[in-house]
Amino acid sequence: MTLEEDVAQWARIEAARRDTSVSRLLGELLKERMTAQDGYERAMRRALGRKPFLRSTDRYLTREEAHDRSRLR
Repeated sequence: MTLEEDVAQWARIEAARRDTSVSRLLGELLKERMTAQDGYERAMRRALGRKPFLRSTDRYLTREEAHDRSRLR
């Protein structure tokens, strides 16, 4: 796989700005992405593992009832 020239140019400039090598810059960017994705997946599993906290024995509002702003006045 080859890098598009504009992407490679950005990486070289960004690496120079951070006073690091392109290789180290890419490693850091990939690690940040991996950490963020792992954090998101853990949060999603935690959220989906919780029991629902809203329960209703009444009927749900229809779409029209939910968007009827005249009832709020």
